[in-house]
Amino acid sequence: MATSWFSVLLLVSIVFSCFLAASAGDFYQEFDLTWGDKRAEILNGGRLLTLSLDKASGSGFRSKREYVFGRIDMQIKLVSGNSAGTVTAFYLSSEGPNHDEIDFEFLGNLSGDPYIVHTNVYSQGKGDREQQFYLWFDPTKNFHTYSIIWSPQGITFMVDNIPIRVFNNEESIGVPFPKNQPMKVYSSLWDADEWATRGGLVKTDWSKAPFKAYYRNFNAYSWNSVGTDVWRTRALDATGRRWLRWAQKYHMVYNYCADLKRFPHGRPLECRRSRFL
Repeated sequence: MATSWFSVLLLVSIVFSCFLAASAGDFYQEFDLTWGDKRAEILNGGRLLTLSLDKASGSGFRSKREYVFGRIDMQIKLVSGNSAGTVTAFYLSSEGPNHDEIDFEFLGNLSGDPYIVHTNVYSQGKGDREQQFYLWFDPTKNFHTYSIIWSPQGITFMVDNIPIRVFNNEESIGVPFPKNQPMKVYSSLWDADEWATRGGLVKTDWSKAPFKAYYRNFNAYSWNSVGTDVWRTRALDATGRRWLRWAQKYHMVYNYCADLKRFPHGRPLECRRSRFL
């Protein structure tokens, strides 16, 4: 694509200039290791976190803080080699049966095949709003930045500052939107070979275990309380919309809005209203 990476960075600095940094960096200060025994580890003085999966168990962590609107960034290096059957999840979630949730899930693959990133949005306990994309790079070779930007206007999923999905607030037409429940940041590495790779056709090869994912440079930004009328109306500019169209045209592999078999009586309301979902 002709647009330079400098334009992307400029887009981010302009469109989201109303963020105010709330926390950064130190995994000891920001997260609790919640399950997996010693399969989750914080290393390098709090600058690196690793999750591990073997046949006995996966592992996970959760933020100490809760957030209502803001931007969450995490650099992740995903499970390398034959990771078929594994899922590395990075998401925001509240608690309870009517929880809200904003998901990145990275679906493992056979060695050499591209990773799929699975996205979803839950509002008041209801999800089923999946979009999936092939990543345009090998996410196991280096760290890449995955971001969730959550405002009263909508939710933007970004990969290395490129928007791949926007879920707009369409409450005006009766679509529930997550806005009232504080959410924590979660991540987990777990075995999902019943569905993760080619719909469960490819199973986990436990001879390759332990599987490991790596995390660094966590940042959380809360909205600046000053000038709220300005940030409530922020949206992607022309450059951002071009990147979004590029990601959806060339890298999307599943869109619930286009799955007519799932909705024989008509697509969900937000699919009829919004161009970018």
